[in-house]
Amino acid sequence: MSDWWRGSVTYQIYPRSFQDSDGDGVGDLRGIIERLDHVAWLGADAIWLSPIFPSPMEDMGYDVSDYTAIHPLFGSMEDFDALLARAHELGLKVIIDQVLSHSSSAHPFFRESRRSRDNPKADWYVWADAQPDGSPPNNWLSVFGGSAWEWDAQRRQYYLHNFLISQPDFNFHNPEVQDWLLDQMRFWLDRGVDGFRLDTVNFYFHDAELRSNRPNPQNGPIPPVNAYDMQDHAFSKSRIENIAFLLRMRKLLDDYPDRAMVGEVADGLRGLAIMAEYTSGTDRLHMAYTFEMLSRTFTAGHFRSRIEEFFATAPQGWPCWAFSNHDVVRHATRWAGHGAEDDVARLAAAMLLSFEGSVSLYQGEELGQTETELLYEELTDPPGLRFWPEEKGRDGCRTPMVWDDGPAGGFTTGTPWLPVKPPQLARNVASQKGIPGSLLETYRALLQFRRSQPALIRGRSRFFDLPEPMLGFTRTLDGQSLACFFNLGIEPVSATLPGHGGLIGPAQAAVLEGDRLTLGANGYAFLPAPEDASVS
Repeated sequence: MSDWWRGSVTYQIYPRSFQDSDGDGVGDLRGIIERLDHVAWLGADAIWLSPIFPSPMEDMGYDVSDYTAIHPLFGSMEDFDALLARAHELGLKVIIDQVLSHSSSAHPFFRESRRSRDNPKADWYVWADAQPDGSPPNNWLSVFGGSAWEWDAQRRQYYLHNFLISQPDFNFHNPEVQDWLLDQMRFWLDRGVDGFRLDTVNFYFHDAELRSNRPNPQNGPIPPVNAYDMQDHAFSKSRIENIAFLLRMRKLLDDYPDRAMVGEVADGLRGLAIMAEYTSGTDRLHMAYTFEMLSRTFTAGHFRSRIEEFFATAPQGWPCWAFSNHDVVRHATRWAGHGAEDDVARLAAAMLLSFEGSVSLYQGEELGQTETELLYEELTDPPGLRFWPEEKGRDGCRTPMVWDDGPAGGFTTGTPWLPVKPPQLARNVASQKGIPGSLLETYRALLQFRRSQPALIRGRSRFFDLPEPMLGFTRTLDGQSLACFFNLGIEPVSATLPGHGGLIGPAQAAVLEGDRLTLGANGYAFLPAPEDASVS
């Protein structure tokens, strides 16, 4: 159906770390094909592949040098076609990353652009003159540290890079750039992909006047680790001009049946509002997500407020919620201390798979995988290398998927590009598959339960007013309601729900006596309930 994405569950695969088929220590497309049965068995609807395009790999593929080819490290276009065919055989949609805001400095167009100020690609990237004293055009900062401007000796101008110096930003004010990028997307749509995950979707346009950013109004007395967080980036990203390009992208996808886009909105001040704006109606993004649920905050009020605020702003919009991905500390580690490790992981799975919207799961999440503690000399991630030891970068969540307890966890016969350490090795697929109550089997049971309950896929939410740390809401569709309760603490909590239909589906530490539901530490439960259910 054309809106298969609404309420879908996407499994994120980080190709470098999923499965290595040739022993070079780096995951590849053939390896993914070997392991796709795991994703289908788990019960996901789609896979999302992080970048697999040619790249110098200075930002692990998010610095693209060719948008319509496959990096030899991952295989060939024939391998990609085989992966696509196998995924479709298994009933899985395939979503691929599109990094449109910037390219690699190794891209032929940037090499041409920097040669002179009057060549055919001169205006394809963001160039600006220095100020009279030689300093950058304004105060914009890079997400990865330092100025967002780099002096280029050939053009004797600065170019904009919101991330690494080797990731120059495209100039979206140039219509030719927009047309070309849409053609790159069309290439993959013609190839048969089912959609795109749009990296840094709110970074496409910059302020044409290059006005300096103001201080972040939330600045406190203690500076953050990264000075980037000290600015309100209203001029360097999240510009209103972005909307027109989203309309063009949606028009392109509407020409292909059953395709979808999910955009990553990175804006700490306006994330939810932008996410709502970008998905409002039927002519923009299908879905979007922010980092709102990827933080260390673990309270009932926080999760409730994120969901309610989004739908209050965009009742016709659609979110995609996630607790972990390739950019943040794994949630099993972020939320440690809120209960027993496995109990919190089960609770998190039950919550995420009950929230209104679509869901993204990150590889290894279904194992309760934890963040890998790495030494400085083991790091590869630029932010980790720059901000160590206060921030350790993203390598800790990118270590290889663990399939068994053998050498390198069954990921490779060689030396893995990032180490597989004992705490991660202990959480492997083979040791959990078929074991009742294991995290892997819990995820599978919750995914099966979600599929059996239409209200969990498309139903609207109504929250109960409950004290911390209890979260409760109903999901209602076509007059059928399911009540969902969660205890985010370690002390027992109770609620009275008249007229319920009894416990159904997976549960943890839940006791029902008459109308009284009691949840123990990190407990959760589901109950059919009247559409106008109330609790006390």
